Amino acid sequence: MVLNYIWIAFFLVAFVVALVRLIFFGDVNIFTEIMNSTYDSAKNGFEISLGLTGVLSLWMGIMKIGERGGMIDSFSKGVAPLFGKLFPDIPKGHPASGSILMNVSANMLGLDNAATPFGLKAMQQLQEINPEKEKASNPMIMFLVMNASGLTLIPVTIMVYRAQMGAENPSDVFLPIMISTFAATLVAIITICFKQRINIFSRAIMTFFLGMIGIIAGTVMLFNSMPDDKVNIFSSLAANVILFTIITVFFLKAMRKKINVFDAFIDGAKDGFKVAVSIIPFLIAILVGVGMFRASGAMDFLMNGLRDFISYLGVDNRWVDGMPTALMKPLSGSGARGMMIDAMQTYGADSFAGRLSCVLQGATDTTFYIVAVYYGSVNIKDSRYTVPYALLADLAGVITAIFVTYIFFG
Repeated sequence: MVLNYIWIAFFLVAFVVALVRLIFFGDVNIFTEIMNSTYDSAKNGFEISLGLTGVLSLWMGIMKIGERGGMIDSFSKGVAPLFGKLFPDIPKGHPASGSILMNVSANMLGLDNAATPFGLKAMQQLQEINPEKEKASNPMIMFLVMNASGLTLIPVTIMVYRAQMGAENPSDVFLPIMISTFAATLVAIITICFKQRINIFSRAIMTFFLGMIGIIAGTVMLFNSMPDDKVNIFSSLAANVILFTIITVFFLKAMRKKINVFDAFIDGAKDGFKVAVSIIPFLIAILVGVGMFRASGAMDFLMNGLRDFISYLGVDNRWVDGMPTALMKPLSGSGARGMMIDAMQTYGADSFAGRLSCVLQGATDTTFYIVAVYYGSVNIKDSRYTVPYALLADLAGVITAIFVTYIFFG
């Protein structure tokens, strides 16, 4: 329901802004530009879905091997103490827990291509135990809000872009990103726990928080001890070695149980293809709304108004130059990436705005994309309170990103 209102708002705001530009500024091309954006966005949505087809088929096939080989069950049992508290409605030992773990792990390693198929598999399994098939269940909401917070330990892509843009030290945003994304995840879990009346002070949840702090601290110490030019290479290598090791274990476990690995992969790949096709309408709907909002000039109007307001208050407004990335991130990952690159091109990769845009890019994830794709894959029409709580986590990540960027880069 919330997503419905937001989608309508995109259209109405775009229409009003375009009408103002036509009547008061004589911009006779504005409606043509908006309509062209709808065609381009629809085409882009289809192309993204088409690109996902191969990736989904690949990883859903691998997940099917892990499922039949028993590895997903093993993961489920391993995280049962924690997930039993965070996801009390998931039956003990249910394979959804293992798929959620795989998704979270892939996200933390910055492996987007693997994270999405794992997440979609988790949604399919959560839908199996969902009593109301068109309404998001509590575990679904917890899972999606955690996803929207975008917890990432190794922001490989961002560091690569910084290197390409000529940053003196591409990895200098590593620690600010880690702090920001952890703050977003912390707010996501705590707020959903309060909403769903989950005891956050249980031993399992507190151990998880302390464990995450330990992992982050250990990663920071390791990376700080390495030469700057080795950080990107090591982080990318470590992430892919871990993932390929998991895949190999899937195969070995399945072979040990005498599972036909090839047939399992084909069955999973077929499921991946079906999921990719089911996503297309939902993804096109979101991207068309976002495209109209941008093409109308509403985004520029919002940013200019914010900049003038901050200047009027007499407060340092350098952070406003990085806000296009923050505002675009919940709407479009590629759009936010474009905003980040534009900020580095305009102000310099090592400028305050350039660094802030990178930290904001890594602080959260693409909320509306995630909601559209994940819920669309299982035909959930009522997202309940998913979007506002996900945006609250995004806001926490953005605020933290601004503060830590001032602390680290002044």
